[in-house]
Amino acid sequence: MSESTKAVGTGPVDDDAAALAELGYKQELHRGMSGFSNFAVSFSIISILAGCITSFNIALKSGGPSAITIGWPLVGVFVLCVALAMAEVCSRYPTAGGLYFWAGRLAKRSKRQWAWFVGWYNFLGEVAVTAAIDYGAAATMMAFANLMWGTEVTALNTFLLFVALIVIHGLLNTFGVNLVSLLSSVSAWWHIVGVVIIVAVLWIMPSQHQDVAWTFTTWHNETGWGFGPYVFLMGLLMAQYTYTGYDASAHVAEETKNASVAAPKGIVMSVLISIIGGWILLYTIVAAIQDGSEAGLSKIVGTDLGSGPAQIFMDALNNPDVAKFLLFIVCGAQFFCGMASVTANSRMSYAFSRDNAIPGSRLWAQVNKRTGTPTNSIWLCVVLSIVVTVPALFNTTAYAAVTSIAVIGLYIAYVTPVFLRRLNPAFQPGPWNLGRWSGLIGWVAVVWVVFIVILFVLPPVTPITVDTFNYAPIAVAVVAILSIVLWYAYGKRDFMNSSAEAEHLTKSADTLLDE
Repeated sequence: MSESTKAVGTGPVDDDAAALAELGYKQELHRGMSGFSNFAVSFSIISILAGCITSFNIALKSGGPSAITIGWPLVGVFVLCVALAMAEVCSRYPTAGGLYFWAGRLAKRSKRQWAWFVGWYNFLGEVAVTAAIDYGAAATMMAFANLMWGTEVTALNTFLLFVALIVIHGLLNTFGVNLVSLLSSVSAWWHIVGVVIIVAVLWIMPSQHQDVAWTFTTWHNETGWGFGPYVFLMGLLMAQYTYTGYDASAHVAEETKNASVAAPKGIVMSVLISIIGGWILLYTIVAAIQDGSEAGLSKIVGTDLGSGPAQIFMDALNNPDVAKFLLFIVCGAQFFCGMASVTANSRMSYAFSRDNAIPGSRLWAQVNKRTGTPTNSIWLCVVLSIVVTVPALFNTTAYAAVTSIAVIGLYIAYVTPVFLRRLNPAFQPGPWNLGRWSGLIGWVAVVWVVFIVILFVLPPVTPITVDTFNYAPIAVAVVAILSIVLWYAYGKRDFMNSSAEAEHLTKSADTLLDE
């Protein structure tokens, strides 16, 4: 750990600050988030109104309605196991560093190396997912602008709107945690009320709906693959892509009151509510499809409106103004989603920097004394997200290759500390734990992540060309190579170096209170 991370008595002394001191850090960030605000950050990043809408066509062309209505709760159960297992570790180590710190504490050997690699996958995965969220929001908003005012949708216009959005999100996060906490709460209610409105409108206004049997059994395949089970598994990626970002509750733990209980609850509840709300939303959208023929489903997949649900809104409601209003709700949800993602990304990079992991760490680890936020780290994440999105100006396939690390990188980071916890019998659970279910849930989580990582590197469509090739394995390999090079360049010397580690671990909560 760097000298700046020593647990010295420079902040207000309370139970949360004392617990943080026991982990070796001083309270620098402003601790102003409630348990609900902590939940709201993760719930906003999962964002069923963003992920379900923008990735809807992935499942529609890889299994059709059955892959959507069955796939969502199926994936949700396993993701909940991952969230539960992560939450148990979070309760013991409620720090902004989250996953990489957990890995370093739980590994029996090579602690710093485990923490280093988990941290880099988590950091770059969050940069990529922040870019993907705001670029997806820009694409949806451009489609909305096209419907409203006939605005021309081009790669340049979409990119410029993306830049404007992420800069706004950077500014909102810079103003202070109280504003972020307020907007996160607004976001949670926007998502909940928004889902209720969309579901109500789609059940009340359309003249017809598909029956239950159709929504659960109808098959549609535009992948080119002929093996049904494989096609269905590719369709699960829609749900798996949406269920990301709930580690945010851990990254804002140092800004959350009663973090050892509130942060793990935030992780679990954000996933659980998303499973329920997302399934209701998806079932309703699928049931509102008016033309259930192969041609009708193909029309939705190939829509010019930017997303399948937008086309379904237009077809089912027979009222363009109401359809546009529903799309406006989706745009608002995506805006809040991007804001929360910048929050989580910046907190993780701040924590990673105070342990000397990122080049220029001293700069990124600084906290604005007036706002209590890691201002420099916020803008680091904004700039990096813009950089990784530049390829979208020229080639969407290249952009997809960059952002594919979002899901794979994050889930590698999610499951590694869970795996290490299972191998560490000396682990002492925190106040929030799984009791006798810990072992079963933990191993289910590990097996599931191994399974979905394999799925994410397989080719989703055929024939395989330059435009359809799955570049995810290359993206994962690039992160691995980058982290190895940086480790030997300076990480081995500076990251959580043993002398500073020994020094900061001797600083207990009692010492903090004495000071």
